[in-house]
Amino acid sequence: MENMRVKHLVSFLLFLSLTRICTPSPNPDANQKHFVLVHGAGHGAWCWYKVSTLLASIGHNVTALDLAASGVNPKQVQQLHSLSDYVEPLMRFMKSLPPKERVILVGHSMGGAAISIAMEKFPEKIYIAVFATAFMPGPALNYLNLSSQILNSLDWMDSQFRYDQGPNKPPTAALIGPKLLSSSLYQLSPPEDLTLALSSVRFSPLFSDDIKLTNEKYGSVRRVFIGCDQDRTITEKWQMLMINKNPPNEVKLINGSDHMVMFSRPLELFSYLKEVAES
Repeated sequence: MENMRVKHLVSFLLFLSLTRICTPSPNPDANQKHFVLVHGAGHGAWCWYKVSTLLASIGHNVTALDLAASGVNPKQVQQLHSLSDYVEPLMRFMKSLPPKERVILVGHSMGGAAISIAMEKFPEKIYIAVFATAFMPGPALNYLNLSSQILNSLDWMDSQFRYDQGPNKPPTAALIGPKLLSSSLYQLSPPEDLTLALSSVRFSPLFSDDIKLTNEKYGSVRRVFIGCDQDRTITEKWQMLMINKNPPNEVKLINGSDHMVMFSRPLELFSYLKEVAES
């Protein structure tokens, strides 16, 4: 087992060095892009450490954000009262961008809702939006219905819930349990990344807010959807529903990936993001 891990590490470092060597660089700034990486429910900027390193290694700027009450963000989940509160760090970041800068937004899982809101509010600041096995609502695909169907289809196993509005009201937040993490999100990911998640995931808010998306704004931004064939959370059924009802400009598939594609297939995800930056 130890030899296998060493081989994997050597292969990873070799790939990284080859990437640096093989990347054409007559003008190192010609294809440089700014990637903004947005995590999913319960996670944080920490989940992008592999992909962030790879993108930065070939000269791209990378910003991995913590949404409110996520990662090391100081807010607590009970302080969030709306989806707007949750995505506020991303909105604040988008506002801070220089007028002519356009970023590549990458949303994973529930992060797809966050980048969709950004697409509606700041379409002129987005080069392209990438939905990595993420919620992908649209003008004709209602976010609230979509998220409710996907979340209700899950077996929450040992997850915990908060009822900050009272025991007879719907739950206000969920903490993904260890069994659910290991069996449905990280089942193909390296064990050390599951260990990282077990010590890092936080309660994620559950809101009944809807998102208004228009063809004029949201629809003006190019979209790429990256599907994962072994995703047990946003399964192939839901991936195909979103693709069919809200067709993106391009669809890519990563084989052999669980829901946490940035952990189970980081090189493949990096390769697709590299293609997006060069398109």
